[in-house]
Amino acid sequence: MRTVLLACACAAAFDALAADKLDPRALPLGDGRVSDAPRRGYVFSCMTAFRGGGAQHTGDWVHGSTWDSTRKIAVRGDVSWPDARFEVTAGEGGRRVSGNGLPVGHATGSFPIGRDDPAFQIDRNPNAIEPQQVMLTLPRDPVAADPPRCVPMGMIGVTLDGVAMYNALDAAGKDAAAHEVQDRCNGHPQRRGEYHYHGPSPCIPGASGNNKLIGYALDGFGIYSGRDDDGNEITNADLDECHGRTSPVEWDGHRVSMYHYVMTREYPYSVGCFRGTPRGWR
Repeated sequence: MRTVLLACACAAAFDALAADKLDPRALPLGDGRVSDAPRRGYVFSCMTAFRGGGAQHTGDWVHGSTWDSTRKIAVRGDVSWPDARFEVTAGEGGRRVSGNGLPVGHATGSFPIGRDDPAFQIDRNPNAIEPQQVMLTLPRDPVAADPPRCVPMGMIGVTLDGVAMYNALDAAGKDAAAHEVQDRCNGHPQRRGEYHYHGPSPCIPGASGNNKLIGYALDGFGIYSGRDDDGNEITNADLDECHGRTSPVEWDGHRVSMYHYVMTREYPYSVGCFRGTPRGWR
């Protein structure tokens, strides 16, 4: 019996290694990967001149061209948000997304970051989390635009816990997920108090699942979890220049083959450029 159990454990470990393609101790650092046109593995940014900002110092989890997510510290705190609300409804006029920008179903760290928090030595984020007005009407059946559009600083989508999704860059144009210190859900607020993610979060519903819808980009296309139907990790090699692909997914209760973005552990994490026409563009 013990031999069988050991064999099963070894097989499970092998399967886990086969499913994971990236080493969490050596994730590729995205610094410098900003482009002026769609390019795989880059952020096609609408902003071309960065003013500086982000974390004040580089954490010891960043080394050379990689960073170690297992060593990165998180902002302390366990702040609950009982007034958080988020709703998605689909009708003939489109997909209506509404909420107040506060995380539904999970707590956050304490912001502004306290001086007694070890995170303060790296990132002195002075902002407090504040409710926001989120009211979007997205296309139910998004279509691709030609050419793809750049992504702005600020909201590029919204996740199913009601939190804003930002692109992968901090205010200095560096890899925000690697350099900035966020809370245990990988979120933090900007100067207007909008709590947001720059990369994957374990707190988003479905984030650890296989091929699960976890949010919507502003062009209406879905954002899906970072593993395929078989549990294999998806990386840049599997995706196009906007960090998406066309494959079968669950969409509005039906199994369809359609374009969608993927939230990966590899920079640029979610949306590298808009494949469709984002809300507010003409």
